[in-house]
Amino acid sequence: MDRREALRNVAILLGTAISAGTTDVLFSSYTLPESEKNAVTFSAEQIKTLTEIADVIIPTTKSSAGAKAAGVGKFIPMMVNDCYPAKQQQSFYNGLTAFEARAKKEYGKSFALIPLAERKKMLTVLRQETLDQKTNKLPEKVDIAYFFTTVRDLTSLGYFSSEIGCTKAREYVQIPGSYDGAYPLKPGQKSWAT
Repeated sequence: MDRREALRNVAILLGTAISAGTTDVLFSSYTLPESEKNAVTFSAEQIKTLTEIADVIIPTTKSSAGAKAAGVGKFIPMMVNDCYPAKQQQSFYNGLTAFEARAKKEYGKSFALIPLAERKKMLTVLRQETLDQKTNKLPEKVDIAYFFTTVRDLTSLGYFSSEIGCTKAREYVQIPGSYDGAYPLKPGQKSWAT
């Protein structure tokens, strides 16, 4: 089973929590040409920003660790580079750049360095702008709205397909054995259902 197939299964379990755009990328029957992979390069600062965004979306609770502990910050750029066509990779990257520029303009520093209350405020404003754009209440800000929708979707997918998401945030029955997220399957073998 490849990564795209595994994530399709997670997307089905999450139901309508995933946007149509992300569902389209995951359910597309094509393989991304090698020439379109890694169309953009994410800096260490951008990965840190993605990590902090994901951790605001799915924070640590009493019962389970959050998105940061699950490694979602590194999962997001990997998925964008490996699964999204070059044009969508560029749109996501442009949106991330615009979002980071907004943080620096409003707070004088990177999103990853501002206090949690301001992070939540920025993401709440961006969420509302994305919703308003979709209902034609704001001028089009395609890249930043696409960025928000994609980062939200990939945070959910990354978290709920991680060991923490599968074993701590959800009920988990340890059958047939311990959790192994990279367990090799024989060609044609069905995946384990737990």
